[in-house]
Amino acid sequence: MTSRKYPIGIQTFSRIIRENYVYVDKTDLVWKMTKVSPFVFLSRPRRFGKSLLSSTLHSYFAGEKELFEGLKIMPLEHEWDVYPVLHLDLSVAKNMPSANDLQTALSIMLRPWLDMYGGDREMPFPGQQLKDVISKAYNQTGKQAVVIIDEYDAPLLDVLHDDGRIDDYRRVMQEFFQPLKACEPMIRFCFITGITKFSQPSIFSSFNCLKNVSMLPEFSAICGITESELCHDLRPDMELLAEAEGCTVEETHRQLKDLYDGYHFSRNSEETYNPFSLINAFSSRETRPYWFDTGTPTFLIRQMQFFHTDITQMDDIEVPATAFDRPTEAMTDALPLLYQSGYLTIKDYDRELKAYTLSIPNQEVRIGFTEGLLPTYIGLDSAQVQMGFAAKFWRALRQRDIDHAMREMQAYLAGIPYVEGFKKKLAEAATAEGFYEYTFYLIFNMLNVYARTQVKCFTGRIDMVVHMPGTTYVFELKTSTTPGAALRQIDDRGYALPYQTGSDDVVKVGVSIDTATMTIKGWKVEC
Repeated sequence: MTSRKYPIGIQTFSRIIRENYVYVDKTDLVWKMTKVSPFVFLSRPRRFGKSLLSSTLHSYFAGEKELFEGLKIMPLEHEWDVYPVLHLDLSVAKNMPSANDLQTALSIMLRPWLDMYGGDREMPFPGQQLKDVISKAYNQTGKQAVVIIDEYDAPLLDVLHDDGRIDDYRRVMQEFFQPLKACEPMIRFCFITGITKFSQPSIFSSFNCLKNVSMLPEFSAICGITESELCHDLRPDMELLAEAEGCTVEETHRQLKDLYDGYHFSRNSEETYNPFSLINAFSSRETRPYWFDTGTPTFLIRQMQFFHTDITQMDDIEVPATAFDRPTEAMTDALPLLYQSGYLTIKDYDRELKAYTLSIPNQEVRIGFTEGLLPTYIGLDSAQVQMGFAAKFWRALRQRDIDHAMREMQAYLAGIPYVEGFKKKLAEAATAEGFYEYTFYLIFNMLNVYARTQVKCFTGRIDMVVHMPGTTYVFELKTSTTPGAALRQIDDRGYALPYQTGSDDVVKVGVSIDTATMTIKGWKVEC
């Protein structure tokens, strides 16, 4: 089978088409989106195709018809008018030391268009310059302008809870966006992308005509790769990957699904794969968590710490529909941001309650999410977890040798140099057991072992349930009593009963933890 070219690091539509890179055709949705409203906002996680979408819109409004030959848009579009396009990527304005630096960066980004249309570089504020560019482009071409602003929130995310800077940065962004509403008669289409949704009054300044299409079912597939696109458009790539890994196409499909699938961006969304990871897997002929090679966003870790997010309760979280409309700076917890960032996704929707159920999308997110949090909670990076301990512990669990597994865990915990402030973290936890649930949860997930904590049942909450192929482990962790007492609680409260009706074997484990030595004191097992 002939090798295919993959657009790794390429987000320019014209280059992808001209140089014959693999492209999954979304142009019918692009065309449809331009008819929804003159002002459109779309939120998607990082590396999910927002920049490619922005570039596609650029080529469409620039009238580059030849690029779209044979694509889905051709039977839909008949005019192919050429508009002046102002396309800005605000990700280059990240990490600005001050609001003045941010203001300067925005002005520098506008210079090519100021020069093109004879705008005034000496205007003191970037919003004034933007208005001047739009006006001059309209007057000189006789065509309304198209404004595309990609990653609009990039300059704000790293200062989200920095009270000394966020207000100043927000004022700069407000001044920058303010002309868009005033220039509405001169704008054919305005498209803004980002991860988060800052409130319109604080950023877009009375920009009440901005249509948020982020959760509309008709545009849920506009970024990312759907199941049907994988099986149809990318079938040859699955075959090449299967050949490289020495397995069947069906096995490769299941592996891709477990690792990269599971995203839903509306209540009726088709399951969506992470496009960045999928394309990298096809290009490298290897499946691994590519999305996290670039690291966990620091702003997200800060948000979770700021809101004291319980990382063990990340599956089956119910949130009201109104949570998604809450502006970023008015959030009272990190859940909306975790959804917008792609760390949680929609798994179900209750029409009567108007509530969504959120969960971690897939294995890639579960593992990578844990990698980013390990240094924060127990002071180790993923390499330190995986060295020696990981393989032995996982193999023991897989072979149902729980005594061996617990001895490995006991020795491992005893050697962890917990992060500075560990005692404070332990004191802040609701219970000492709760802190060790965090630690167990992170380690299990790092090893790609599916673990859940504080699992609700009819008699209370199970400390931890761990699922391995063919075996379910029910754990009770105690810091103030014996392993036998912990095991009796599992029996007395019937914690194992919900799992004994299935085909898996059930193993009950009572664990006693010594908070002085910060490791396992003893355990008792019953099959």
